[in-house]
Amino acid sequence: MSFTDKAKNKAQELTGAAKERLGDMTDNERMRAEGATEQSEARARQAGEHVKDAGRDVRDAMR
Repeated sequence: MSFTDKAKNKAQELTGAAKERLGDMTDNERMRAEGATEQSEARARQAGEHVKDAGRDVRDAMR
């Protein structure tokens, strides 16, 4: 995973966390849900990148 991808995913995760907190403070269920969704998407993207990295490591070890 490139540094740029990591930074984008982390930024999206932090944005989601901020939206979720803001939704909690303002009692805005829609914003809370959007924040949770953004965090989940960022974490899923990160997990996918980790799987790709692990696959590359295995491939390189087999060479």
